[in-house]
Amino acid sequence: MYSNILVPISLEESRDSARALDVAKALAGEGGKVTALHVVEEVPAYVADHLPAGHAAAAMIERERDLGGVIGDRKGIVVDVVSGHSGRTILDYAERTGVDCIILASHRPGMQDYFLGSTAARVVRHAECSVHVVR
Repeated sequence: MYSNILVPISLEESRDSARALDVAKALAGEGGKVTALHVVEEVPAYVADHLPAGHAAAAMIERERDLGGVIGDRKGIVVDVVSGHSGRTILDYAERTGVDCIILASHRPGMQDYFLGSTAARVVRHAECSVHVVR
């Protein structure tokens, strides 16, 4: 069993985030912590200059609300929304918070994933803790 599990949540419909959360709850030991994390991709400065003031803060609040909808009635899940590059931010967050397991919901890889790499592939290759990929 794991004591500190991180479940990065993509709000794309093709990801089975609910299933990843169920797996996390099943693998969490007694008193284990489960954190649902959503990474908001940073907007390039040349685009951000044309957005209304407070847009970034409003987007973070909206994503946190969306994340609450994915969690539903599951109890004991901590919610966190951060900004950055998905793969790198997930790895940094896991290291900084002492995560001992990352559970990712992933799509079936397509041809573009073999050339560019997906977030899940990056996390699997570089994480310093156990990683479970749910498909």
